[in-house]
Amino acid sequence: MEIVELPNHPFFIGAQFYPEYKSRPGKASPLFLRPNPFRLIAASYGELDTVMNPVSVHQHLINNGSKNFRLNPRNLASLMEHLTESQINEDMSLKNHLPDKDTDKDTNKEPPTSPRHRKVLARWLPDESQRPIVDEAPVFSPSLEEFGDTLAYIEKIRPLAEPYGICRIIPPSTWKPPCRLKEKTIWEHTKFPTRIQTVDLLQNREPMMKKKPKSRKRKRRRNSRMGSSRRRSGSASSPSEPASSPEAEEKFGFNSGSDFALEEFERYALYFKDSYFEKKDSVGEETKWTPSVEEIEGEYWRIVEQPTDEVEVYYGADLESRVLGSGFYKKADSDMDQYVVSGWNLNNLPRLPGSVLSFEDCDISGVLVPWLYVGMCFSSFCWHVEDHHLYSLNYHHFGEPKVWYGIPGSDATSLEKAMRKHLPDLFEEQPDLLHGLVTQFSPSILKDEGVKVYRVVQNAGEYVLTFPRAYHAGFNCGFNCAEAVNVAPVDWLAHGQNAVELYSKETRKTSLSHDKLLLGAAYEAVKALWELLDSSVVKENTWKSFCGKNGTLTKAIQARLRMEEERLADLGKDSSLRSVKMEKDFDSKSERECFSCFYDLHLSASGCKCSPEEYACLRHSDDLCSCEEKDRFVLVRYTMDELSSLVRALEGEMEDLKIWASKVLGIEHSDEDQNKTGSVISEEKKLEEGSFDLNIDLDLDYREDLKEEVSTSGELNASENFDESVEPINLGILSCGKLWCNKLAIFPKGFRSRVKFYNVLDPTRKSSYISEVLDAGLMGPLFRVTLEESPDECFFNVSAQQCWEMVLQRVKDTSTNLGLPILSRFESINGLQMFGFLSPSIVQAIEALDPNHKLVEYWNHKNQTHSESKDHFISSNCTKGKLFGVDLM
Repeated sequence: MEIVELPNHPFFIGAQFYPEYKSRPGKASPLFLRPNPFRLIAASYGELDTVMNPVSVHQHLINNGSKNFRLNPRNLASLMEHLTESQINEDMSLKNHLPDKDTDKDTNKEPPTSPRHRKVLARWLPDESQRPIVDEAPVFSPSLEEFGDTLAYIEKIRPLAEPYGICRIIPPSTWKPPCRLKEKTIWEHTKFPTRIQTVDLLQNREPMMKKKPKSRKRKRRRNSRMGSSRRRSGSASSPSEPASSPEAEEKFGFNSGSDFALEEFERYALYFKDSYFEKKDSVGEETKWTPSVEEIEGEYWRIVEQPTDEVEVYYGADLESRVLGSGFYKKADSDMDQYVVSGWNLNNLPRLPGSVLSFEDCDISGVLVPWLYVGMCFSSFCWHVEDHHLYSLNYHHFGEPKVWYGIPGSDATSLEKAMRKHLPDLFEEQPDLLHGLVTQFSPSILKDEGVKVYRVVQNAGEYVLTFPRAYHAGFNCGFNCAEAVNVAPVDWLAHGQNAVELYSKETRKTSLSHDKLLLGAAYEAVKALWELLDSSVVKENTWKSFCGKNGTLTKAIQARLRMEEERLADLGKDSSLRSVKMEKDFDSKSERECFSCFYDLHLSASGCKCSPEEYACLRHSDDLCSCEEKDRFVLVRYTMDELSSLVRALEGEMEDLKIWASKVLGIEHSDEDQNKTGSVISEEKKLEEGSFDLNIDLDLDYREDLKEEVSTSGELNASENFDESVEPINLGILSCGKLWCNKLAIFPKGFRSRVKFYNVLDPTRKSSYISEVLDAGLMGPLFRVTLEESPDECFFNVSAQQCWEMVLQRVKDTSTNLGLPILSRFESINGLQMFGFLSPSIVQAIEALDPNHKLVEYWNHKNQTHSESKDHFISSNCTKGKLFGVDLM
């Protein structure tokens, strides 16, 4: 930094310079000033402590389109003589209007030229408003009863809302979930990172590689990173790696900003908005003005489309749970139970029964784990679609409105064409520009190009739902906080298949294994259809509606089968590779993807002995290597005959259903099963609540080996008989709804028990778990298991079985990560047993709650079982014998 003593002015100048103009060691870079008006702006007080009575020179120099005015120390002194001491003092005083240096100290040492360190100079130009005139998206207000089942309501409004791509949902007036973020420790002290968004460059900017340094009228950004995808681009267990190539470094993106606590971010956001929307009265005095949403909207698009000043704002976007956590509470107490267990709590939504994301094992941040968004006026979310074209649900926790724009999925290609047409240079430089979430585009232009665009204004306490492949964008009207996550009802499967095929063509990494989710849904449906045959009580069966010859799930499996058949046929035209059955754990420990296009390899893969850890999809098999055919092979999880049988099973064909029920449930057929004929789809019986593991291993030979090993060693599945150690805490009260029991157990509301099991955080020791039955309203009972010593480690599910399977899976995952073999023998766990619902003393106490046998399904099955046992005993040989060493009387 060069210090220049100015004649006639008792001040020194601390000058900040353009980094692209490199200087020799020990020499100062050229200094630039804004010559008209001749005014210095105190923009970077953070670095002025080293000079005496300084005035720093504002870096961002715009002179109504003219070239930057270059000065040397000699003519700088001459120029300074035009400034009065009072003008300089005025600029120095600007420091007093900015956030306090000590209280707003940045942990990431943000440059002193950042927005929070300088005065807001740009001003509202209401006469030049560019507010787009587009139609409003539909708004829905569910009744309290409709609101009780999240996925059912989304399915109900889908035919009405999907043609718009976006809609707003206003919850019932009683829905007022408390916001966890307003707790004092979080609000005042927990910091979160931000990005700096240059709003005037979101649409109108030159390609970075085509810019010549001397023609730039804006400061060049140091350490710039291209805008990364909203989701990770790597595997489920690893975050995206930053671009490292020089070309990537030059791509436009958002710089890292200050770290804020919510309290100080709100303070800065209010300061910015108040300053920006000041108006001059009749005598020229500036007065505060509270603009309407429409006025803010018009000004926002003026900045984006016809900028006159640089406008930089902060946005706390894509904040992972480890930063601030969720705005929803996850730990229940008596006052918040309905919010903790609700499907509208975004922590629960992705894995609700009926969402195929429930078959994804990993907690993928932003997809299955919600992200937070803390905004201020003009902070923006640019045009994008969700990863894998998933649905997304956004909840506005508090603050000023968010303005959204959305298009239907059917117009996605039209939007892409329109943006390529109007921004050719940007797309030429960066073909995947829309993946970066750094480009805004006028809804007015899209509308002129024939793209259907719709608008939503989301207020605090409201939801916004976007549909598959529905591009959406928007901005914030002021300080606010929202939260979002993805969900995948069964109707998404067709969209998801299209997404992975598109990703393959674009050589883009996936976030999910689509085939794994597809097969998981098929296993669940097979289980449901099979149990329909054995249920004597009519119950709601969601999965039945997705099956049959025209069922949504059946069609999705059929479409995937046709793709696989065609690709295998194409591969067989020019080669005769041998087909090998895929190992059950082929992709269980790490994702397997095509070396060329990143296509997921859960269903099939092509490999060679020369590269045992590298595989190709069927389309790129020949590109893997040039080895002889005898060394190459194709791995298949299922043969084409097996997949065709799966389709027939979903259509309701009995013989195929038996085959797949044996694979999924691990059952053996009795003579009674052989007498079952016809199609299960035509049956009127309904399925009771299921409790089987859908991710169960399909290798039946291995399963038989395990059974043999267990029987010879005398050990149970989970190595111990846990029902003897279950300690009842509270029996709860009887609920007479049909969901509050099944054939094997009664589920009292408020039931609590304690049992010891391997610790999910440290599997080398056992710890106490609390098992509970909560009231989830129309959903019936919700089962929760909590690690007693760490209450944040809790597991929810509508099935007691699946709830404990989640615990078991977590323990196994932790063991694997720590290299522990302790649970290598575990294959399953009995959830009813772990709750205590099979412990004789607990069963007897629970049955006493229902002396009038109101829970008909449970008592009918119990009486039937007792009768069958009695008949069998009478008809059997009365000679005394032994069974497993026990005398029979």
